[in-house]
Amino acid sequence: MAFYDSVTERLGFMKKLSPAELKKLGTLRLSDLIQAEVGRARVRVAALEKRYPSATTKELAQRLVDEKKSLAGMVGGVSGVFGLISLPADLTFMAYLQIILLTDVATLYKANLKTDRARGELLDLFGYANGLGPLHRSGPKVLGKLAALLLAKGGMTTLGRAMPLVAAPITAYLNNQHIQMVGEQAVRFYEGFDKAHAKARSAKRKAASGE
Repeated sequence: MAFYDSVTERLGFMKKLSPAELKKLGTLRLSDLIQAEVGRARVRVAALEKRYPSATTKELAQRLVDEKKSLAGMVGGVSGVFGLISLPADLTFMAYLQIILLTDVATLYKANLKTDRARGELLDLFGYANGLGPLHRSGPKVLGKLAALLLAKGGMTTLGRAMPLVAAPITAYLNNQHIQMVGEQAVRFYEGFDKAHAKARSAKRKAASGE
């Protein structure tokens, strides 16, 4: 069942690379995208916790990263084949994939993404991880414009990734490594978030018991 679920999820993500689906993705508001993914993230996290009951939260987070790295590598191969023509597709999907990963990791660490503050923190985390700075207040509001900003900020480094078929493995590798880096930053952020909340809960219990 786990293998079936994994294949089904991968196919679902890859379907989003069609021109019609990419157009829809590009017009999605970032806050709406996060809200829409919260329910699916809870399902993915619950399935992972059930599959690996003895794993630590940090280990589960790395498994979430690994799942997205696999998808990122596939997308890199596709974009490399088509070169510059499909570069926006690569960036739009990569931006989408990163936001899904951040949503999954935040959900794993029990962040309440129904609140504006938590969604803002997630978007700022995305911005810092991609060298864009905080996005919550002044950044792009829709996914397509976010991808365009990634292209503009990446300059020749980004353009250098969009090469013919011979460079497809390189593009896939770079996508894979970038997802790992974003995942690591998310884990560092939410590990601190988790510890702060645990400390607050402990203080409340002590206050309630009169210690």
